[in-house]
Amino acid sequence: MLGLLMLVSGVAAGQSVSDELANEYYKKEEYTKAAAEYAKVLKEKTSWPVGFRYVNSLLKTKREDEALKFLKKQTRSDDVNAPIFEVLTGMVYNQQGDTTETQKHFQAGLDLAKKSQAKLEQVTIAFNDIGESRWAIKALEMARIQSGTPNAYSEELARLYKGTGQTEKWINELISLNRQIDKKEVVLAGLQGLINTKEEELLEKVLYSRIQQEPMELGHSELLTWYFVQKQKFSRALLQEKATDKRLKLSGSRVYDLGVIALNNKEYKTAADAFDYVATTYPQGQLYAFARRMVINAREEQVKNTYPVDKSEIRKLITDYQKMLQEVGTSAKTLEALRSTANLYANYLDEKDTALTVLDLAINLSKGDKNFIDRCKIDKGDVYLLKAEPWEATLLYAQVEKSQKEEPLGHEAKLKNAKLHYYSGNFAVAKDILDILKLATSREIANDAESLSLLILDNTGLDSNETALREYAAIELMLFQNKTDEAVDNLTEMLKKYQNHMLADEILWLRANTYLKQGKTDEGLEDLKQLLNQYAQDILGDDALFLEAKIIEERKKDKAAAMALYQKLLTDYPASIHGAEARKRFRALRGDVLN
Repeated sequence: MLGLLMLVSGVAAGQSVSDELANEYYKKEEYTKAAAEYAKVLKEKTSWPVGFRYVNSLLKTKREDEALKFLKKQTRSDDVNAPIFEVLTGMVYNQQGDTTETQKHFQAGLDLAKKSQAKLEQVTIAFNDIGESRWAIKALEMARIQSGTPNAYSEELARLYKGTGQTEKWINELISLNRQIDKKEVVLAGLQGLINTKEEELLEKVLYSRIQQEPMELGHSELLTWYFVQKQKFSRALLQEKATDKRLKLSGSRVYDLGVIALNNKEYKTAADAFDYVATTYPQGQLYAFARRMVINAREEQVKNTYPVDKSEIRKLITDYQKMLQEVGTSAKTLEALRSTANLYANYLDEKDTALTVLDLAINLSKGDKNFIDRCKIDKGDVYLLKAEPWEATLLYAQVEKSQKEEPLGHEAKLKNAKLHYYSGNFAVAKDILDILKLATSREIANDAESLSLLILDNTGLDSNETALREYAAIELMLFQNKTDEAVDNLTEMLKKYQNHMLADEILWLRANTYLKQGKTDEGLEDLKQLLNQYAQDILGDDALFLEAKIIEERKKDKAAAMALYQKLLTDYPASIHGAEARKRFRALRGDVLN
């Protein structure tokens, strides 16, 4: 309904000089002069917007009787605009405090307009203009009936219901509005405002109710799933998507998509359950091969992120990937499983030659897929670096740089080459490459390049042979090669040797993260606390505090202590890049709903 609920006090096209003068007085709140000019206009033509401004000018100058006389005359003589003039009459009585007459004339306006959708729209505007939202709702609800369309005026009614505090009706109108593709963002923005408030239970209730009323309407189920995802309740979202999938026969596509979202949010069990559902329910479906691989991939992420990593679980994953490939065969849908298998062999079982063999097999089976082959080459470069064969690694990285010039994969290869130079102590060469990568389109690569470039800049030229940074870079290579015990011993020695060096906070930070990777939570937390005690104002201060809070929350399960640390980060480091995530986690721990 174009223009509905907009104020009518604007200047109309084609207006006369008297119109312009009257409107100018009205804008300046010179109501006596405005009334005189509007009276002249009304002698020539009847217009309810002009009538409204004329009556309002009379009311502003305490001339209610004149206003009533004018309105009575207009109501009798102007059948077209009579409903509007009844509404304005009610407005006058309302200003006088006469409730009975007010209600009587408002109702009269509705009665005169009730058989015409166009007149009901005009009456709605009139009620809205005089601040009578509930009467505007009545008029618009009648207009909806006249239109014969159950969801007519959803956007306008939603706005009115919200303004009058009728939350349940407002939610219902937004849900109806969700049927319009171009309104989905408006709907989500509106519903988002209910999350983290006392009204969120009502939102869930209304969504369930609408699904029961209209079980075949996919949009309702989409909104309920969206709501559960906002709350980080992925298991409930999965139950909802499974039910929707069975009801609407969607071939598992939405369940698969939810699995990807869950995996990205580190909800590994829910992700695995989602992919398993797709693979089990649709063994002949287009998503089957993808789902079979992703089930194992989700479990792989869970195993790799449970410290210390259980090698027996790694072998089970490799066996599962092999069985899947035997069953499904190698294709574009499953080749990534070979890369995953190679990664497990190289990084968790120390079987580097086996990993290289698997990657060569993947390349041979790829049928010339350039991007896949280049990803495998980067993987091979990493394996050669694990084997302490940097020359082979840098050749492979350089091949990908050339093949994927100005592409994200090429930037990734360039970053790996820069790190290889850094590990080797070639800091000037590494920094030159990193300074180029700081302009990379990938924000993650640009940030990594910036961070390492800054580390080199801050710690070169401090002594004649850059001993401290060389030792530190060598330890980072050890960690890349999974020599964690050796790396910890070397970091401990460095801390003793370089207590007052600019690298001291970096050394503590690296040792803390290594302890945590080994599953040594208490030792990791001790290093983070020491870093905060001694270097809270340095660049790693907010990183250390955020990581400490996460570990206290996730591993120690101490809700109160974690909340205190998140709150401290928000207070002490207001500009921290971790601020948004810290606030989100704090509110979740407090019992709020995530948004």
